[in-house]
Amino acid sequence: MTAKNLRPAITLLLLMTALCGLVYPLAITGIAGLAFPAQAAGSLVYSGGKPIGSRLVGQDFAEPKFFWGRPSATTPRPYNATGSTGSNFGPLNPALMDRIKDSVRNLEHADPGNREPVPVDLVTSSASGLDPDISLAAALYQVPRIARVRGLPVGDVQRLVSVHARGRTLGFLGEPRVNVLELNLALDGRH
Repeated sequence: MTAKNLRPAITLLLLMTALCGLVYPLAITGIAGLAFPAQAAGSLVYSGGKPIGSRLVGQDFAEPKFFWGRPSATTPRPYNATGSTGSNFGPLNPALMDRIKDSVRNLEHADPGNREPVPVDLVTSSASGLDPDISLAAALYQVPRIARVRGLPVGDVQRLVSVHARGRTLGFLGEPRVNVLELNLALDGRH
């Protein structure tokens, strides 16, 4: 009786393993590659024919002449996709408040004449620590610094931000945003 029941169970196990572990993933990967080739390849951004980043993962721009993204909570280096995580600091944690104060100080030091309120996404990390986008308010906050450092008219940098701004997803989800990598490439005239 046991051998009679064991054979169909093993056959079903092997069949489902092949179906769910090989056939289905290969079919979905193939369909995604055909229907969405750029996204299936990682949404890579190219400059000079070389991949320089992804539209889906933030990058560390530290120089004042560039737009800065959200702070990254990944270790051992910022925007490390293999270390994706939030800081896990609660809103009352003194370490979070110290990190926010340091970020505000860095922004004020980079642009001492800017008296606008600092947008929250420039001083707090996202849940993944890899967010490639900043809010429209965060991009506009940085315009005076970038215009001054690069010797560009403020209006030109503002227009660049508005050209690269994306609205809410499906018209109602999230906030208007800008991809930092694409904006910085456009700022350098390389994209």
